Parts: sequence; C-alpha cells; structure tokens
Amino acid sequence: MPTRSSEATWEGDLKSGEGTMALGSGAYEGAYSFLSRFEDGDGTNPEELIAAAHAGCYAMALSNDLASEGHEPERVHATANVHLDMESLTIDTIELVVEASVPGIDEATFMEFAEGAKENCPVSRVLAGAEITLDATLL
Repeated sequence: MPTRSSEATWEGDLKSGEGTMALGSGAYEGAYSFLSRFEDGDGTNPEELIAAAHAGCYAMALSNDLASEGHEPERVHATANVHLDMESLTIDTIELVVEASVPGIDEATFMEFAEGAKENCPVSRVLAGAEITLDATLL
C-alpha cells in the first residue's frame, strides 16, 4: 500500500496568519485561516478535511462489508460532522450520518453492518480518541 501525504504551510501568528493545505494527489489545494477554522471565514480547515476522509472511508468500508456478504448496495451516502471543543482544542465527537439503499436487506442486518463499519474503517480506528456516533438510515 502506498504512503499518502498532504502538506500545509502556515505564515504568521495564530490569529492574523494564513496558510494553505494541499493534497498530495493535487486534487485539492486551498487556503485556511484562524477565521475558517475557529469562526466562519472563507477557506477550509483541518477538521473539514478529517470529516471528508472519515465520510469517504466509512462509505467505502460499509459498501465493501455489505457486498462481501451478498448485499450489494446501490448507494451509500455518508456525512461526518467533526466537532472541535473550543476550550480544550480537542476533536471530541464525530457524528457519522449514513443513508444507504441496499435491496433485500432487513433493518437489523443493515444496522449490524453499519455499526461494524463504524468500528472498523481505518479512519474510525485512527480517530478512536473521539466519541464516534452513528445515525444510519436504510432507504
């Protein structure tokens, strides 16, 4: 498995400085700042990129787990909401929200797969220091 990388540059102090982040693949490069991270400014932030990574990993893991057991999903849509506690500056909670269309599966079986993917996708495992919740809906 190849090593993946991204990079960031920050110039200046925390509040008035600014930076850029770039994915190693070249698929994304953008600005970030104190305002985009801790308030509502333009640009991205590390938590948003973590959310994208978690949602992407989870959707792939759930799809794979379902298909591996004969439940071919038509669609899995995942959203990850990453919460940064401003007092401790800690990512304390991540809410995974998933909607999936999986023909022929019952709700209880789907929920077993949804919970299993939450526990076992590689990004969930690396983020295990945060409470990860799940709201799963079978369409």
